[in-house]
Amino acid sequence: MTPRLNEPFKAAPAAIKALMSLEAALGASGLEQRLIELVKMRASQINGCAFCIHLHATDLRKQGESEMRIYMLNGWRESSLYTPRERAALAWTEALTRLADTHAPDADYELVKVVFTESEQVNLTLAIGAINVWNRLQVGFRVAPPERASNAA
Repeated sequence: MTPRLNEPFKAAPAAIKALMSLEAALGASGLEQRLIELVKMRASQINGCAFCIHLHATDLRKQGESEMRIYMLNGWRESSLYTPRERAALAWTEALTRLADTHAPDADYELVKVVFTESEQVNLTLAIGAINVWNRLQVGFRVAPPERASNAA
């Protein structure tokens, strides 16, 4: 994979700073950090963003997440390893990440509404939107994940 830009984040510093401010606000929103990381990893799986999959799997491990829950994330619907709150967040993540196909179904929203306050619903939706932006930056500009970049010679 050949990067399309050498330093994409330096090309638009004000916009990247704003996105980082959003990430900081989401981190302070009261949503559980593990939940946010699961959402980010699931959206990254859907979008095929190797850089972000690597990043969020690493962050989940640092937070003490089990290897099995990380491995099973792609099949969360068939797994009993996730709480109702996580399942609602993951369904909402898939619905919004695949928005053109799903149109954010009422059934997925109803799951979210049961286990998240209105404020949490907005923050969760912003987190899903933010990771989709990060995925598009990384995939669009062909940013290599760290393990690949370190092995390239």
